[in-house]
Amino acid sequence: MSNNIKIAISGKSGCGNSTVSRMVAHELGLRLINYTFHDIAEEKGIDFKELHQLAQKDLSFDRYLDRRQIELASEGECVLGSRLAIWLLEDAFLKVYLEASPEVRAGRIKKREGGDFETIFREMQERDERDRQRYIKLYDIDIDDYRFADLIINTDNLDQHKVTKMIVERVREKKRE
Repeated sequence: MSNNIKIAISGKSGCGNSTVSRMVAHELGLRLINYTFHDIAEEKGIDFKELHQLAQKDLSFDRYLDRRQIELASEGECVLGSRLAIWLLEDAFLKVYLEASPEVRAGRIKKREGGDFETIFREMQERDERDRQRYIKLYDIDIDDYRFADLIINTDNLDQHKVTKMIVERVREKKRE
């Protein structure tokens, strides 16, 4: 692909962001940027859960993560999949938001990580609200307001292959415009 294609894909946990971002990057031959708190923990040599606890108290971890993702994206064509990709990647060729009902998201997280559905559901909702409040405080971004995205896909009844196909088709359509 050419035209400096940068695709931003966002959505809450359990919507398929990571999987779909990887598949879209592969399908289009683009570099995947999947820089996360896991990477920061590894770089700093600390446990992921410990880093997550530190990040709850110190917003500089979020700022560093988000800045690093944008720096990596500035290096050229890519797919950036992150909670804030559609808000932060201003020069994105296509901004995609993946949504799913809380019940479907919790079911996917349970399938991926195991555990009790009710506990996962409650913890997911608590995390969603913590994330929302944190991003409002950090950047004045309300992650529940994503109507500006170029493409919004409800993934409740779609597998990752169908979602990937929809995004790839939209990229190709947009290139022809």
